Amino acid sequence: MKKSVFLGALTVAGLAAAAAGAATLDDVKARGKLNCGVTTGLVGFAAPDANGQWDGFDVGVCRAIAAAVLGDPTAVEFVPTTGKTRFTALASGEIDVLARNTTWTFSRDTDLKFDFVGVNYYDGQGFMVPKALGVSSAKELDGATVCIQTGTTTELNLADFFRANNISYEPVPIETNAEAQPLYLEGACDVYTTDASGLAATRAAFETPADHIILPEIISKEPLGPLVRHGDNDWGDIVMWTLNALIAAEEYGVTSANVDELAAGTDNPEINRLLGTEGDLGPMVGLDNQWAMRAIKAGGNYGELFEKNIGESTPIGLARGLNAQWTDGGLLYSPPFR
Repeated sequence: MKKSVFLGALTVAGLAAAAAGAATLDDVKARGKLNCGVTTGLVGFAAPDANGQWDGFDVGVCRAIAAAVLGDPTAVEFVPTTGKTRFTALASGEIDVLARNTTWTFSRDTDLKFDFVGVNYYDGQGFMVPKALGVSSAKELDGATVCIQTGTTTELNLADFFRANNISYEPVPIETNAEAQPLYLEGACDVYTTDASGLAATRAAFETPADHIILPEIISKEPLGPLVRHGDNDWGDIVMWTLNALIAAEEYGVTSANVDELAAGTDNPEINRLLGTEGDLGPMVGLDNQWAMRAIKAGGNYGELFEKNIGESTPIGLARGLNAQWTDGGLLYSPPFR
């Protein structure tokens, strides 16, 4: 088992090394579309509707990048990936950026030769159980069967938590969230564990969400964010600063509704540099000076994307929490645009 995992890591690392020198920006421009890796379907984050139209919080990041680079937020090919296939898809060049619930870890950033360009959701792993199970703490799950996505940090955290608390469990391996839902609802596993945001999204899709509870324990740090291939720093800069533009726009009150008006010029030099009416930031990353304005206009600033897709007024019902701006006690903080 250890040998196969090691060889798999080497294969991904080798693919990444081979693709590292590629000029991704040139490829995207020549192709006329952004190939964006997303989850296979997690309502609120990335999921296709009945017409095949993708929407969600992570989808919004992809569309912002496409708007910044190509001037068209719809110029995106969404490529569904599982926990197992996502890294190979990025390393091989099948996708230009991976924007799905992927945790930034040491080994993924270094050994797999990827670059995480920021965090778009600060999360932590939790547990969901049927109310009928009658438990109120994850420490009461001794002997439980647990649905767990393979090839994820979730799988490793689960083993650590049960070992640390000297309790046992029986894993029920699954590859996608869609596969987990019927197994959990049918009772094939007592517990479903994944990032707490994913649990909220999954529960919201149930016919009777109130029959299921998310236990209070958060057992890990899961900083989720987009990543690119190691070695193409110019492309990494574009993805990083597009995400930062969405975060900074919320801080400065720049929205999809007022961005055109503010782009005419304001008394705030930071807003002016962000929207390209002062300075010359765009050419530094191979784009024009209106790239950030287009990214914000595509689907709104960070806060607009959050509230529309996963916020407290949606069925997902997530509070901002750690994902609030630093000025509101959260962790969101963009470096300066200057």
